[in-house]
Amino acid sequence: MKLKESRILITGGSSGIGKAAAVLLSQSGAKIAITGRDKEKLNKVAGETGALAIHADASDEKDIVKTFEIIKKELGGLDCLINNAGIGEFPEVENLTAEAFLKVYSVNVFGAALMAKHAAEIFKKQNYGNIINIASTAALKGFARGTIYSSSKFALRGMTECWQAELRPFNIRVMLVNPSEVTTAFANTERKERQDVPNKLTGVEIAHTIKSILEMDDRGMIPEVTVWATNPFEKK
Repeated sequence: MKLKESRILITGGSSGIGKAAAVLLSQSGAKIAITGRDKEKLNKVAGETGALAIHADASDEKDIVKTFEIIKKELGGLDCLINNAGIGEFPEVENLTAEAFLKVYSVNVFGAALMAKHAAEIFKKQNYGNIINIASTAALKGFARGTIYSSSKFALRGMTECWQAELRPFNIRVMLVNPSEVTTAFANTERKERQDVPNKLTGVEIAHTIKSILEMDDRGMIPEVTVWATNPFEKK
């Protein structure tokens, strides 16, 4: 995929991995649109990157429809969707609730699927497109207190494989990125970015991964890639 002049939509683009991807891809000449629930943060990142800011909740179907209406009007179409928005809840088994499941699944699973639905409609008509789903190493192996979050990422991984099988005949590449622990605002109740530490990943490493798999010639695709911190046990 040639990044210059390509049209890319990034959900959850106001911080963390989404912000890092917006910065890197815009530097490569792509036209970027970012969504987010925090309007102030969203507009700030848009100002820094030149991205189109779309104030929208990736779990709200009305907002998703609005997002694609704006994309069509402002960018004239779409070449790539990056499903990056994600949240987590980490209760112990005896404290599980249906409400907590629905809260996380509404973003990580249902929202991602509906975003892909609308993107696929565009991509199938033009016989071309790219979808990148940001999952987690939690999509590969469960962990203590990970019932809700890990299962949501397992679901995203499963959906990715389904979409790969369904959309390949239309020259649509569907790819999965599994980051290990990244120092972002994820799961931070104050939604503030965490400070970088030497033995953890940052959004920049994941942004480079996204850029790399997109830049492969359209005749090829990398179905799934996992990014680990080199030495997560290194002493600070």
